Amino acid sequence: MALVPLLAQYTLAQASYGGASSASIPGASSYVAPAGYPTSVFSSYYPVPSGQEPQPALYDPVLNITYPLNLTNPDTLPDNDPDPIYLPQPIANLTTAEQEAVIKSVLAEVSEIINGSYIQGNCSKCIAALSVAKTAAQLAPAMVPAAMVELCTSSGLHSATTCKEDFQATTFGAIWTQVLAFADVSGRDGQYICNSLSSTFCSYPAVAPLNATGLFPKPKPANATKPVPSGKRVKVLHMSDFHLDPRYKVGSEGNCSSNLCCRSNADNSDLAAGQISYPAPLYGYFDCDTPYDLGLAALQAVGPLTGTSKESPLAWTVYTGDLVSHDPQTELSRAYTEYAEDSIYTMLKKYVTGPVFPVLGNHDTNPEAIDAPHSLPGNLSMQMSWNYDHVAGLWQHEGWLNSTAAEQARLHYGAYSVKNHYGLRMITFNTDFWYHSNFLNFINTTNPDVSGTFHFMIQELQAAEDAGERVWLFGHVLSGWDGSNPLNNPSNLFYQIVERYSPHVIANIFFGHTHEDEVMIYYANNGTNQSLSTALNTGWIGPSVTPLTNLNSGFRMYEVDTATFDIHEAYTFYADVSSFSALANSSHGPTFQFEYSTREAYGPAANWPEDAPLNGTFWHAVTEAMEEDHSLVSTFNTYEGKSSVMSPNCTNDACATAKICYMRSGSVALGKACPQGFSSVQSPFTGVGA
Repeated sequence: MALVPLLAQYTLAQASYGGASSASIPGASSYVAPAGYPTSVFSSYYPVPSGQEPQPALYDPVLNITYPLNLTNPDTLPDNDPDPIYLPQPIANLTTAEQEAVIKSVLAEVSEIINGSYIQGNCSKCIAALSVAKTAAQLAPAMVPAAMVELCTSSGLHSATTCKEDFQATTFGAIWTQVLAFADVSGRDGQYICNSLSSTFCSYPAVAPLNATGLFPKPKPANATKPVPSGKRVKVLHMSDFHLDPRYKVGSEGNCSSNLCCRSNADNSDLAAGQISYPAPLYGYFDCDTPYDLGLAALQAVGPLTGTSKESPLAWTVYTGDLVSHDPQTELSRAYTEYAEDSIYTMLKKYVTGPVFPVLGNHDTNPEAIDAPHSLPGNLSMQMSWNYDHVAGLWQHEGWLNSTAAEQARLHYGAYSVKNHYGLRMITFNTDFWYHSNFLNFINTTNPDVSGTFHFMIQELQAAEDAGERVWLFGHVLSGWDGSNPLNNPSNLFYQIVERYSPHVIANIFFGHTHEDEVMIYYANNGTNQSLSTALNTGWIGPSVTPLTNLNSGFRMYEVDTATFDIHEAYTFYADVSSFSALANSSHGPTFQFEYSTREAYGPAANWPEDAPLNGTFWHAVTEAMEEDHSLVSTFNTYEGKSSVMSPNCTNDACATAKICYMRSGSVALGKACPQGFSSVQSPFTGVGA
């Protein structure tokens, strides 16, 4: 859709529901960032051409190194990942010639399965092929990635370029080799693997019944109560999905045809070589990740917009993951991940008052989204420990975690449980252990907690219940919404945990990942009866700093009661990315501004009392109001994209029905039962009735 009509629609939409003018606000209504980069953020810099993004000579206090310029130089993008490759140990000591013979035999047999007719049906063919390929992974693991690239290309599964990016040893090939070696490829694991490779191979397996015997140390107290509100409220920042792009190149193609735009190697396939359709602005664009200038403008805006300062600080900040840019895997590395971690935590420490409690996102590892459970054999169980050691060290260095919590993060995949200075227990978890793109999750899928992540969570929640503590629970990848992100069994287990410890222990739950401003409601009885009386908790999905894709840049602040730790108000702020191109020769940078108050946007329609918290019951009341008045869904849809001019409209019954269903879906099973095709505002809706 053309930009001008979208701008007109946006203006009309703002007029229709009052925009920001009617709401009480916590600080300034807008903040105009100064022109020019605040050079005091880092101690030294590499020289860069005029008009380009800065290149800090970034020192890492944990690794005791200064990252080299060629790691982030926009003109010298890497084309391979230099990191160690982890492969399973072969079960037999074969010679090279014998291993080559195994690979040749397996490729021939798999090709016969694919092309022959003696096995019928795509799913049966895929499972049979995996069963044969497992032999290769067990006997000749070092040769499997190259064989997978060859098979992927010859079978036409993907293009040659995509096959290499998906299966060569230095990208995901070594990971897939581990999966083949250890997964039950003829059973449920195989069905997940085949569905992941292509939804036309096998259908997505149904959620398995959860054996809850012995799951919880104690039954839920019959008359559990929450604390009495103190009436005193503090300000808490929720920031997410920064996705810093230190390789951002001003003036490069901002409207590219594939991969990440605003890069020196980005092009638009509709144009002749060397031509550019939309030069990348200094502060970012809709198809690009966050340049330093945008990220620092956002961080500079936090204090003025939230009404906080060093003298009147934020109580704390929740950062719900994703630091690293959306590079193809061939351009990623451990060092690039560590650079983003060091850089963003340094910037947060510089500009955000009060402690920050971060979690790892799926992009905050390498290979992207891959985290290994400790249950894998030998050194495979520790193949990602470099990352947990690094972030734990940085979090301790910045003063956000003490040594005990940092050691906990090293052990529990970057997760920790810590009581903050207001008495609230912060329990985090690494959501890569339910994310569908962590291929190692396809090993032993009948167990919803292979990593032990949820066992740790239950232990900490039980201790909190015993001690009378309130808890905020947070990770990165959301548990439900449309059901497209996590695997269904771990998501189901999480839902049971939330039900067991809500609402008397868990006050709120937080995620990121989608880059959009969204919310989920958790209900009693696994969501089978969704009503005001059964609503238990809320999953707040934080808006992203990155504009990728077709979004504005934003963040949120909560007003929180200091006894119940319920949220009583939520304010969201944004910058209009469509305005960035006009700032090329401006005397100022981007404007971040107040977008909306959650209570004022939805409270009146839900008949919500002014002194009642914005909890699961509130949000269910909002969805009931939405059922009566679909214009509220349209409002929600606008805010979902942070008022982006690129968001599609949600003005028909089909879209409204789907959005309400997503809001009521805190698990995969519930989300997948919703009408699909309306979940994201980053592209036109594709659902039936769109």
